[in-house]
Amino acid sequence: MNKQSVKQLLETGKKQKFVIPEYQRSYAWTDEQIQILFDDLVEYTENDNENTYFLGTIVAYENDQGEQEIIDGQQRITSLFLLLRAFYTKLESMVETPESKNFKSQIETALWEQDELTAVVDYKKTLIVSRVMGDEGNKIFTNILTTGRANPKAKDNYSINYNLFLELIETYAASQPEQFYYLIRNVLSRAILLPITADSQDTALTIFSTLNDRGLALSDADIFKAKMYNHKDKAARIQFIEDWQHLDEEANNANESIQTLFYYYMFYLRALDGDRKTTTPGLRKYYSRNNFEKLYKDDVMDKLNAILNLWILINNRIEIEGEEWYKNIEIKQVMDSLTSYPNEYWKYPVVTYYLKYRKENNFEVDFLNFLKKLFAILAARYIVTPTLNAVKGGILNLNTEVIKSSNPKFEFAKIDEQELKDKIKKAHRNTVRMILKVLAYQHQDNLLPEKWEIEHILPQKWQSNYFSSSTDEEVKELVEHIGNKVPFEKKLNITASNGYFKKKQESYNKSHIKLIIELSRNNNEWGLDKIHERDVRTADEIFQLFSEWGLNQINVNEKGKNLIVIPDESLNKYHEYIEIFDLEDNNENRKDFLNKINPK
Repeated sequence: MNKQSVKQLLETGKKQKFVIPEYQRSYAWTDEQIQILFDDLVEYTENDNENTYFLGTIVAYENDQGEQEIIDGQQRITSLFLLLRAFYTKLESMVETPESKNFKSQIETALWEQDELTAVVDYKKTLIVSRVMGDEGNKIFTNILTTGRANPKAKDNYSINYNLFLELIETYAASQPEQFYYLIRNVLSRAILLPITADSQDTALTIFSTLNDRGLALSDADIFKAKMYNHKDKAARIQFIEDWQHLDEEANNANESIQTLFYYYMFYLRALDGDRKTTTPGLRKYYSRNNFEKLYKDDVMDKLNAILNLWILINNRIEIEGEEWYKNIEIKQVMDSLTSYPNEYWKYPVVTYYLKYRKENNFEVDFLNFLKKLFAILAARYIVTPTLNAVKGGILNLNTEVIKSSNPKFEFAKIDEQELKDKIKKAHRNTVRMILKVLAYQHQDNLLPEKWEIEHILPQKWQSNYFSSSTDEEVKELVEHIGNKVPFEKKLNITASNGYFKKKQESYNKSHIKLIIELSRNNNEWGLDKIHERDVRTADEIFQLFSEWGLNQINVNEKGKNLIVIPDESLNKYHEYIEIFDLEDNNENRKDFLNKINPK
């Protein structure tokens, strides 16, 4: 690894052309980054610094076509080609002098192919080519380098940055004519790059992952794309590029990303492997095991598309052809309720269940039952213990159990009825939307509007003389109880404002949410007694619903015997215990385990 000047490095493109490969990101440097680079180079020149100016590293490897495939430094090297082309364009417009002739000659050797004997320049053959998949900018980049022109009204980064370079160079050459040639000299000969050429793409990616890129770093998904692309034969690569680009666009439209799709897919693969560990591995570390073999399975793209379809249905409320189950309003309502669960743990078993059983005949019925039980258990546990890790161990075990059966075993400790009801009444702020959703869905057969807010029936700002027998603190606490809250359309909520019940009823009656319409029609006034009454009714209704959906149902093993419940915090240790000693999961072994960790 020897440092090279910009001119020395770019000239190596004569023997091995630089290639921005298909799996790289589009050119994304902004005009701000271009301005900073140019200002730095000007400052370096004007300080007459004898030291070299370090521009960073370029990581590449020689591909099968003998080209220098850029893994890291794409943004930087692309910008340098644009800068040199802009210098050349300015030099062409000037009266020829020995200096201009010299630097034109030097730039030519760094930008274009030349005849080995005559040194005649072929301006149509550049030393770099961008092949970023589906990017119209590839042609624009090549056209700028060959013609020296860019559309001044263009919106792509190549054109914007090239035109900015032209403007900056024109201004500098006019104001500092004597320094202008020193600036070109410094860019060509004193600006230094560190080229790192690896013996394989794998090595290049490994080197890349340990470096800090001054440009835009590749994501894990970009690395996976490179691996999958290069693993395919040439005939399959074109289709893969199209499929990947489509997946990327559709994922963004669903407010997801390919990166998150791989993340969800990882939990499915972990479930297949029986991995119950609560420690989540890094995405790249997980997929890189055994030389990225999990990425090379034939169904990876199909699985990612299936996961994407699930999120299109959930996030965008758009039905996908062939997904008949999504017409089931109960499924849609439970899924919508799950989206308000305060963390993303619920997503892992849902994705795993969907991928495993979506093509089964009874999927719609089984999926609804699974979702109801999942929601009842997770919601109840979070309401009682509103912390991030309240269900983590149980979720990883459930994820593995899903693979075993469409009616999987839920290993979560029993919830105390009275504790749950008390916590529902004084619901933690992170659980209110979730509770209100599931409550509202017991009163209507369609989805709630996408935009709604939590309405305080008795306003948060009240007049103390309305409740002379209660202290302000008592009223303030009751105002925040679940019995005083309903979901309400955002536009109507603005209209209702902080008015009291009689004033609000007109807005309430315009709502499309049946829960609030029923509340308005069944009440002529609203006070503290009403909040107390609705607290109790809501807590009873939610507990009854959760019980019907599967809360506190006793787990049974394959032989139909009731299983002793292992505390959530010990579940992973228990499964490690039975795996290490190759034991069956039965009550005898569960009892032994509990005795070991809690000796009398």
